[in-house]
Amino acid sequence: MSLGDYANKLIGGHCYMKGLPSGERRRLSIARELVTRPRILFIDEPLYHLDSVSALLMMVTLKKLASTGCTLIFTINQSSTEVFGLFDRICLLSNGNTLFFGETLACLQHFSNAGFPCPIMQSPSDHFLRAINTDFDRIIAMCKNWQDDHGDFSSVNMDTAVAIRTLEATYKSSADAAAVENMILKLTEKGGPSLKSKGKASNATRIAVLTWRSLLIMSREWKYYWLRLILYMLLTLCVSTVFSGLGHSLSSVATRVAAIFVFVSFTSLLSIAGEPAQRKEIKIYACEESNRHSGALVFLLGQLFSSIPFLFLISISSSLVFYFLVGLRDEFSFLMYFVLNIFMCLLVNEGLVLVAASIWQDSFWSILTLVSIHVVMMLSAGYFRIRSALPRPVWMYPVSYIAFHTYSIQGLLENEYIGASFAVGQVRTISGDQALHNVYDLSSGSNSKWGNLLVLFLMAVGYRIIVFVVLLLRVRKNLLACKFLQCNRDKNNPR
Repeated sequence: MSLGDYANKLIGGHCYMKGLPSGERRRLSIARELVTRPRILFIDEPLYHLDSVSALLMMVTLKKLASTGCTLIFTINQSSTEVFGLFDRICLLSNGNTLFFGETLACLQHFSNAGFPCPIMQSPSDHFLRAINTDFDRIIAMCKNWQDDHGDFSSVNMDTAVAIRTLEATYKSSADAAAVENMILKLTEKGGPSLKSKGKASNATRIAVLTWRSLLIMSREWKYYWLRLILYMLLTLCVSTVFSGLGHSLSSVATRVAAIFVFVSFTSLLSIAGEPAQRKEIKIYACEESNRHSGALVFLLGQLFSSIPFLFLISISSSLVFYFLVGLRDEFSFLMYFVLNIFMCLLVNEGLVLVAASIWQDSFWSILTLVSIHVVMMLSAGYFRIRSALPRPVWMYPVSYIAFHTYSIQGLLENEYIGASFAVGQVRTISGDQALHNVYDLSSGSNSKWGNLLVLFLMAVGYRIIVFVVLLLRVRKNLLACKFLQCNRDKNNPR
């Protein structure tokens, strides 16, 4: 497709980044389908936005492809003489009526038989277009006083509607129409074995390709990814400096709980900014699913693997700043758990964003739903009111148990206070969980931070299972809609 000069270029541009021109995008869309080695290919306007040289190059490439056994069917409004000479068979349509279908050279004879021979110095494609396009009547009416050196403006000396009726009647009574009808009957009656798709890539290859493509998208989408990383760092700096210098005394326990709650809640809330990027990924999946290039499971795995490096980068950069500025427990194992907990929290939230983006068609309602869910989860996370004191019918069961904030905050507090001790007076000491009891309710028992981490992991998997089900239901809905339209079309147009 002569796209070598555009290798590693961005297709769609925004802001200061310039994307591919329209003609190159057209060639790229065709090349994307050719990599699957199709047996038959339908193309709508392959020469759109191409100059004469590029159009001829495109048609020569498609002609070579046709010689390998691939059947190419495409629509075209007008072509040059060189491009027209490459066609094997043509079908001329006017207002939905077939005026000719057969060999390209036989079309000239067909027009001559109908009384419209092609002038010697005129391109056949221009002659055919003039004969069957009713818009030329309006042009001739506007230019009725114009005449060229040879006489009339038009070479067809009758009304276009009359020419169309004449060509249609001539075609219906021709041997070409009878041959087409016989071929249709034979193909309809022939059962034959079902075609088996060959040459498809394996699921592992498709997952690898989709993962690499999503990583490229993330590296290029500065607004949705790199700007989010900057915002995460600014938010972490703000929270960390507000809660810096707390010390490790018993009186600082309540303030530390507040710092951890604010950090988890606000970083999760900021993840909603990635909703437009997730919506764009789902749109790409919908386009590829309609062409059966990838399935829901392949898409979700590719999206998950590609998001892991970016989410881990956010979690480790934000956690390091928060951990050392606030002054949490100075041990490497506790720091690693903190990073892993925030990473799992972001992974869960990414799945929740995917669920909202896959359900709602409008970005406004998706973001509004996500903000509302986050507010409800923060209210039931056990900070504003201890979980055991929450109203049981709704807030404690089930809201506090489905809020991922609960497990993330509880795990981080257990990581910080379980095993620690605080001095009370000269002789007495109390454990960290006792000091934490009046501020936050560790309802899952002591030293269960790994259990909370497991719950977060299961939530991340569960949200993606929901997305998988939603995408499958959407595909089935589209198939049912197509079948319904096809049934109505068959009823309205019986054979």
